[in-house]
Amino acid sequence: MIDVKQKRLFLGNDHGAIVIRPAVIQAAKLLGFEILDFGTDSVESVDYPCYAKKVCDALKDNAGIGILMCGTGIGVSIAANRYRHIRAALCHEEQEAQLARQHNNANVLCLGGRILTPEMAAKLTNLFLTSTFEGGRHQKRIDLIDTIDNLDDLTC
Repeated sequence: MIDVKQKRLFLGNDHGAIVIRPAVIQAAKLLGFEILDFGTDSVESVDYPCYAKKVCDALKDNAGIGILMCGTGIGVSIAANRYRHIRAALCHEEQEAQLARQHNNANVLCLGGRILTPEMAAKLTNLFLTSTFEGGRHQKRIDLIDTIDNLDDLTC
């Protein structure tokens, strides 16, 4: 489980994820997460980078974890991974959601509202929020990712 101080979930979505949004919120609430919601609840077209920014900015200053959703999950994933403090993982199946936390210490789950059923979105949310980073050999790789801005300094 995520540390109690991190039982804060920052949620963001565009219009393309309206169909899975309630299932994701319900899954997180069942796990006892406080949800800080930056998403839209309208089908009116909005710009997913704005919602990704809101969640990523909130995570910079606050302990917690994030979930971003758009039509495919690709757009919010690309946008979120522009932030140095974010490790966003686009997940479509259960093992991805679990390993994103266990091996990559991902702090943002990205989901596609036009790709996933609400039931699968809830399962992925549950797995992501209940899995923990294993550390060990995986920490070295996270450290390498953190130095990737300056490829001259990356030693492989």
